[in-house]
Amino acid sequence: MTIVPPSATGHRQRFTHLFARITEEDGEYVVRVRLRHDAVPENTVWGEEVADSVESAAEMIAALAERFSIPQKRIMLDIRMDDIAENTRH
Repeated sequence: MTIVPPSATGHRQRFTHLFARITEEDGEYVVRVRLRHDAVPENTVWGEEVADSVESAAEMIAALAERFSIPQKRIMLDIRMDDIAENTRH
């Protein structure tokens, strides 16, 4: 997943919240994310990436949270699948 580059001013963008949705679509897992900063509403970005497994999708989300130091209590995750047990690696 592409990490957000520094802003035009050269400063690293900061975010306080992460919303992520993993959706099963045609055997792939689409990861949609939105990062935002509560105090600076215009500091919001979003993106989408395709993963080959639920685990890969979760790793993408974890990497974003770590990159921007977003605490677990400020991460919202939504998973939409037909049968989650059938679609995980064993």
